[in-house]
Amino acid sequence: MGDIERLMKQAAMQIGAGGSAGFVEVLIMQPLDLVKTRLQLQATKATLSRSDPHYYTGVVDCMRKMYKYEGITAFWKGILPPILAETPKRAVKFATFEQYKKLFMFGASSPTPLTFALAGLGAGITEAILVNPFEVVKVTLMSNKAKSKEVPSTWTVTREIVRQNGLGKRGLNKGLTATIARNGVFNMVYFGFYHSVKGFVPEYQDPVLEFTRKLAIGFTSGVLGSCINIPFDVAKSRIQGPQPQPGIIKYGSTTGAIQLVYKEEGFRALYKGLLPKVMRLGPGGAIMLVVYDYVYHFLEKKFN
Repeated sequence: MGDIERLMKQAAMQIGAGGSAGFVEVLIMQPLDLVKTRLQLQATKATLSRSDPHYYTGVVDCMRKMYKYEGITAFWKGILPPILAETPKRAVKFATFEQYKKLFMFGASSPTPLTFALAGLGAGITEAILVNPFEVVKVTLMSNKAKSKEVPSTWTVTREIVRQNGLGKRGLNKGLTATIARNGVFNMVYFGFYHSVKGFVPEYQDPVLEFTRKLAIGFTSGVLGSCINIPFDVAKSRIQGPQPQPGIIKYGSTTGAIQLVYKEEGFRALYKGLLPKVMRLGPGGAIMLVVYDYVYHFLEKKFN
C-alpha cells in the first residue's frame, strides 16, 4: 500500500471514529449543555424575581422548572445544530489533532506532553472556526423559554439571524473569538492531559479494567478542561445570547464580556454553569475519547 493511500485510509478512520464519538456524546449529554447555557445567560439576581418561572437557583431548580413550564422535550432544545455540527466537528477535532501532533513533535522520536497540548490547542481552534455558526443558532434556540412546540425551527432561526445581521461578527459568526478561546483552551487541556497521563498509567490486560482506566482518565480530562475554560464559555454565551436590552450590544468582545460580568456580578459569575458543564463534559469527555479509541481500533482491524 502506498504512503498516500495509507494516509487517506488513516484519515478516513479518524474521521469515522471522531464523528461517531461526537454523535453519541451529544445525544446523551445535550440536556446538561442546555442547563449550563440557561444558567450562564441568567444575569444578576437583582434583575429577576424569585417567583419568576425562569429564575433558576441551580441545576436541579433549572431542570425542574424547565420540565414544569416547557415540557420534557425542552431538554433537547437546540439539539439539531449540534447534531449537524458534532459529526464533522469531532471528526475535524480528532483528525486535525493527529496532524497537529506530527507538526509539534519538534524533532522528538515520540510525542511529549507539550506536543499533545499544542496539538489539542490547534485542533480546538480549527474546530471552533467550523462550529461557531452552529453555536450561534444553538444558543439562540436554547435561550427561548417558550414551550417546545412554540419554539421556531432551527432553519427559521438561522434565516432570521442571517436576515437581520448577516454572516459576519454580528450574525452567524458572532462570538467567534470567544468560541476559539473556549475550544482552544479546553482541547489543549483535554488532549494534553489525556494522552500524557494515558502514557504513564499502565494498561490492563483485563478489558473491563482497561475500559475503566480510559474512562477515568477521559473523565478527569473533561473536568479539568471545563474548570479552566469556563470564563470564556460564559463570555461566549453572553455574546451569542439575547442582549439584556434589544438593539443595544452590551456584550461585544470576549475580554469586554469577561470584564463586564466580573464588574457587575462578581468573580463567581464567571463560573456560572460550571456544575452542569462538568457534569456534561466530564462523562461526555470520557465518552468521546473512549468511543473514539474503540471505534478507531475496530475500523483499523476491519480495514487493515
